[in-house]
Amino acid sequence: MTTQTIPDTASADPGKGSAGTAVSSPPARGSGPASITSKRPRRLSLAFLGFTPFAAYVVLFLAIPAVIAVASGFFSDSGSFTFANLKALGDSTILSAFQGSFMVSAISALLGAVIGAIVCFALLGTRPDGFLRTTIDAASSVLAQFGGVMLAFAFIATIGFQGLLTLWLQSAFGFNLNGASNGGLLYSVPGLIIPYTYFEVPLMVLTFMPAMEGLKATWGEAAATLGATRLRYWTKIAMPVLAPAFWGSVLLLFANAFSSFATAAALLSQGGIIPLNIKQQLTSETVVGVANTAGVLALGMLIIMVIVMGAYSLLQRRAARWQR
Repeated sequence: MTTQTIPDTASADPGKGSAGTAVSSPPARGSGPASITSKRPRRLSLAFLGFTPFAAYVVLFLAIPAVIAVASGFFSDSGSFTFANLKALGDSTILSAFQGSFMVSAISALLGAVIGAIVCFALLGTRPDGFLRTTIDAASSVLAQFGGVMLAFAFIATIGFQGLLTLWLQSAFGFNLNGASNGGLLYSVPGLIIPYTYFEVPLMVLTFMPAMEGLKATWGEAAATLGATRLRYWTKIAMPVLAPAFWGSVLLLFANAFSSFATAAALLSQGGIIPLNIKQQLTSETVVGVANTAGVLALGMLIIMVIVMGAYSLLQRRAARWQR
């Protein structure tokens, strides 16, 4: 009869197992490398330095001039603070300029939004990295910034009094493109709608296309499974989802047109919209009895732009829920 020796595990080293191998116990809380690194002082991140040039540019060439321009409307010729200059906002010339700016901005924004949305809808059937898509994206990026004297000259050469399209229509069909308008189609406040829409359409493509791409294919498949037609899918699902992004883009296009100056200055000789009226007030005071009218007009523009961009921010925040 043989006997077996059972190792005394009770008297063994608590740091070792029954086979004599070392067993590492978990480190105590608060010890180890994690606690060492957590106690080290955090180094100040220098990433914000990359933002410094842009911040300095905005402060020097946007914030400070805007404050000076708006503040100048609250001072008289003698330099004393006054609210009397605000009565310039009730002048008939100023009200007409605001009305013209609203009309041109609203119509060009709506036209640009509708045409741009149709272009975005057509691009949904193309490959994101395809030739057509990349070409339209690149062209939209360029044409959205194509304004000023260059754009005005392009339209003068096309539909001006001696424009290419004007002469062709007159010789081929006997139709005078500028005959119905007083002073020419382009050289009036309503005529600004044509060149403004030209740069509003590519801007709409750039801003609205991400929302169109946010439409998930599974939504259409689920609607089709439940028996919905394509038209019902767009009217009941896609359009309500895209509505905040669409109207947000309309507001952005409105703000873009409302603040445009160079194209209108090249086409119109005198004020008819607020930016041109500000220029006119800086060169010659036309509102009798009111000093620093340009600053008052700048204040009016600033209030309108703040309201428009605030509404745009709210709509974009709502639209972002469906683009995540």
